[in-house]
Amino acid sequence: MNTESLGTIFLNAALVNNFVLAYFLGICPFLGVSGKVETASKMGAAVMFVMLISSMCAYGIHAFLVAINAPYLQLISYIVVIASTVQLVEMFIKKMSPTLFRSLGIFLPLITTNCAVLAVALFQTNKGYGFLESVVYALGAGVGFTLALLLIAGLREQLNFAEVPGISKGTALTLFIAGILSLCFMGFAGLGAQ
Repeated sequence: MNTESLGTIFLNAALVNNFVLAYFLGICPFLGVSGKVETASKMGAAVMFVMLISSMCAYGIHAFLVAINAPYLQLISYIVVIASTVQLVEMFIKKMSPTLFRSLGIFLPLITTNCAVLAVALFQTNKGYGFLESVVYALGAGVGFTLALLLIAGLREQLNFAEVPGISKGTALTLFIAGILSLCFMGFAGLGAQ
């Protein structure tokens, strides 16, 4: 059992060990959907929801697999839960907001293969978190993921109004900014332990 406080778990997942800017997980939507703040916030909310649901299910699945002495089924079970949750989110967004569904494009179904979502389930299991700790960890990871998306999207929107040399326009500038953001997040390392 882990002895960290819930606040520490949340801060570690959101800032100190940010999945995008510290672990470099979930880079595809980070670079692909971060052109506009509105789209980035909705993608962040979708990923956060999938992280929360998969985290809760992963806790139960892990307990069940340990009870029946079949922990080798853990990874495939997590993937099935994540894929199912993403399908539900995709159907909900398609029904409620076709415009958002089109703007998220291929990145919405790719949440299924988003390594950050799978990492939340695997990391919480490896850290020995209880149910409440797992939920707080997933919430922190989702908030951190959304924060990273919003930061890069806000910067990219502002850069649309700036004069940028031709050699560094587009992907090169986005990667440069992502590197600087990652360096900035290293400053949070003093807030908590891994």
